[in-house]
Amino acid sequence: MALHFEVHPVNPQPRLMKQAAQILQGGGVAAIPTDSSYALVCRLDDKAAAERLRAIRAVDAKHLFTLLCRDLSELASYARVDNRQFRLLKVGTPGPFTFILEATKEVPRRVSHPSRRTIGLRVPENRVARGLLEAMGQPLLATTLIMPGETEPLNDAADIIERLDGQVQAVVDAGACPMRSTTVIDLSGAEPQLVRRGFGDPATLGLEFEAEVE
Repeated sequence: MALHFEVHPVNPQPRLMKQAAQILQGGGVAAIPTDSSYALVCRLDDKAAAERLRAIRAVDAKHLFTLLCRDLSELASYARVDNRQFRLLKVGTPGPFTFILEATKEVPRRVSHPSRRTIGLRVPENRVARGLLEAMGQPLLATTLIMPGETEPLNDAADIIERLDGQVQAVVDAGACPMRSTTVIDLSGAEPQLVRRGFGDPATLGLEFEAEVE
């Protein structure tokens, strides 16, 4: 049975964050709130837990996960970042952006792009996600909690527990999420590319793109 942690959305209780982190450290999978929606998370270096994320989502090995990081310095440990990229990241983190960057050797090949060796990284602003990352002391592998055959993420903790009991070990409940996508920007090439326009405004990073991405 999944453990249900009801936490304050602005000031999550450290005791509960520590307990949820212990479940993840022990090889568990958890559903947690983020800036955009609920996400499934596990330890980066836990191969079995990562496979359970894929099984719950019913996605194959080509599906790319996102790495949730505590701060910019941690992000830079898992991605190769030059001065131009660092300036953009400094403005956009924490915030509603996911950045695609060249992965370092710290990132297992099984969770990075198979041919380009890139990874999506994000520093969330959500207080609960940040509290859990602090309790973990390391990044979390994440994927949006969208069930197979559906288009919208699950957004109610009781619904998540009912539908995923036995598949996840913890549900961190901070109420409903905004249900808005992050803006995804690919910084791995010569010029930044807009992959998906979401809540984050590229203009705040000093970026302008000629056309919307469908």
